[in-house]
Amino acid sequence: MLAGLARWIGFLTMVVTVGGGLLLAGGFFWFAAQIPGDEVTLGRKADGIVALTGAAARIPDAIELLAAERGKRLLITGVHRATSAKEIARLTPLYSQYFTCCIDLDRSALNTFGNALETKRWAREHGFNSLVVVTSNWHMPRAMAEIAHQLPDVTLIPYPVISEMVKTEPWWSNTGTARFLGAEYLKYLFALTRMRIDSDGAL
Repeated sequence: MLAGLARWIGFLTMVVTVGGGLLLAGGFFWFAAQIPGDEVTLGRKADGIVALTGAAARIPDAIELLAAERGKRLLITGVHRATSAKEIARLTPLYSQYFTCCIDLDRSALNTFGNALETKRWAREHGFNSLVVVTSNWHMPRAMAEIAHQLPDVTLIPYPVISEMVKTEPWWSNTGTARFLGAEYLKYLFALTRMRIDSDGAL
């Protein structure tokens, strides 16, 4: 009897393990399919624009959106504490004047969760009801989830900056890219789990 029970437990363990693995793998394929592969043309305006630091191209793209009047103000969140506004302005010298009127820098956020909290504070402070979110394409699903959790009543418009690593070749043809996206997928799952537990985080 004990042997039969052990076999039954072993069978259930195998089913759960295989089923969990298939769900995890299926979720990863879904996640990878959500990552934009092409640049987008923003055809609508928002109250504000938020750029999450990380890749160099994110900030210039966000400032160009501001100059094109796709938002009234721009928040650059996650700026290193030693980085000055003048240093960032050098990235887009044609638009340096916007730093004196319409660009806010956040130096407190250390990760995507922190970016979302600072975005919430900034959006509430300015009474914004819609935001353009600028970040790398591979980072967009997690960024949108984190910000949407903090600002469920605000319309979010994604503006993905295409990463060369993800753009140049399909992820399944490069081990390094697949490993990178796999790590981002796990971070995304962790964020979703934390947000489900912290259901009051948006209050």
